[in-house]
Amino acid sequence: MKLTGKTIAGTLAGLAMAAVAVPASAQQKVTFGTNWLAQAEHGGFYQSVADGTYAACGLEVEIVPGGPQVNNRALLMADRMQFHMGGDMLQAFNAVAENVPVVSVMATFQKHPQVIIAHPGEADTWEELKDLTLLIGDNGFTSYYQWMIAAHGFTSDQREPYTFNPAPFLADKRKGMQGFLSSEPYAIEKEAGFTPNVFLIADAGYSTYATTVEVMQPFLEANPDAVKCFVEGSILGWYNFLYGDNAGAKELILAANPDMTMDKIEFAIGKMIEMGIVDSGDSLEMGIGVMTEAQVGDFYTKMVDAGVIADGIDWKASFTTEFVGKGLGLDLRPKN
Repeated sequence: MKLTGKTIAGTLAGLAMAAVAVPASAQQKVTFGTNWLAQAEHGGFYQSVADGTYAACGLEVEIVPGGPQVNNRALLMADRMQFHMGGDMLQAFNAVAENVPVVSVMATFQKHPQVIIAHPGEADTWEELKDLTLLIGDNGFTSYYQWMIAAHGFTSDQREPYTFNPAPFLADKRKGMQGFLSSEPYAIEKEAGFTPNVFLIADAGYSTYATTVEVMQPFLEANPDAVKCFVEGSILGWYNFLYGDNAGAKELILAANPDMTMDKIEFAIGKMIEMGIVDSGDSLEMGIGVMTEAQVGDFYTKMVDAGVIADGIDWKASFTTEFVGKGLGLDLRPKN
């Protein structure tokens, strides 16, 4: 569902543009494509639509949800939208390797929300996960699980393919499984009636940023004011969504995703705050959205060491710190 009520085809046709400079003060219309259906993990962006933060600095922002049959990143690369919600920095590194001029301009999540889940009493620490059979999907096996093998001594033999069905995990206490912080743990609590042990891979050293904001380099060069407006508006939106009056954003999320419920939204917000997904580490001093060369470089080195990506990539071309890290919004965080 589009926030303006237009159809996807009609809206994208109307907003299709090459990298032509337009002053942000002229209420420039832009499209932001997310990477999944509307949810609390997108809340700060919906917040800035709902409360007029984007409009205040000159942008009319339309949020286009992703989904299983939607490839918003392809639309970004085709200049059919101006901003896109990226995954993690592996995606950004791969773009550089393929000579695709995609640039990450903001990191919404300081920590990746990928988790490993276990039954209480079977694995109560990260190290004890090595004693379990782990259900890991193919994408996870070729990315973060290779790092788990290289950095922490997990093995290929203990991995079984995850089919995104928790039944094998529920039936066998000696199995752990992958998940996202606000998804599988919530479903297990609601449906199986117990609270699983949840281990955030970021807390074990998987240092990628996640839920980035991506733009094409030509658009960035031609429209720096629009990019600045979107990034700064999003930063403020995330502070207000996490710590302020977020009723308007919740209403937009529920309207955009009929399968979403208020209890899921509240659970996700609580987990994002509890685990420091959006606001932790460098963001505590430099502001939400911050990216640093040190952290990107650290993750790049880890992925090279784990054999996930080849060495020699110009990883510094995958991001810019121009619009973040200036302390914007720090006054909006609660003092206690």
